[in-house]
Amino acid sequence: MMKTEDGLLTGLAVAAVVAGIHAVGVPNVAAVRASAPGNQHLDSARKGTTLTAIIVVVGASLVAKDPTVFVIGGVVVIALDMAQRLANSTDNQSGKLVTGETAAMVTPAAA
Repeated sequence: MMKTEDGLLTGLAVAAVVAGIHAVGVPNVAAVRASAPGNQHLDSARKGTTLTAIIVVVGASLVAKDPTVFVIGGVVVIALDMAQRLANSTDNQSGKLVTGETAAMVTPAAA
């Protein structure tokens, strides 16, 4: 186990790497929100990016042998994933959440 200061710095470094993975792997939240809700391509990119980020967080926390790294990295992964999910579930015209059958109706693949 690391000293507290080292664990925090390592956790913040892992959080920065996770943010970088999301910056490269998916469009920013504003671009996702401007697209049609329920876009399957954006959802697929989000899943792949989140899985990559999870692997990095778990690997770094195992190497560091410190739960602080896991907690900080995990919180950032969850926050970025939820921001993408929310943006992809929001109707760009009304600003309301679209769920269930309504999302299937507005998905471009349904046309």
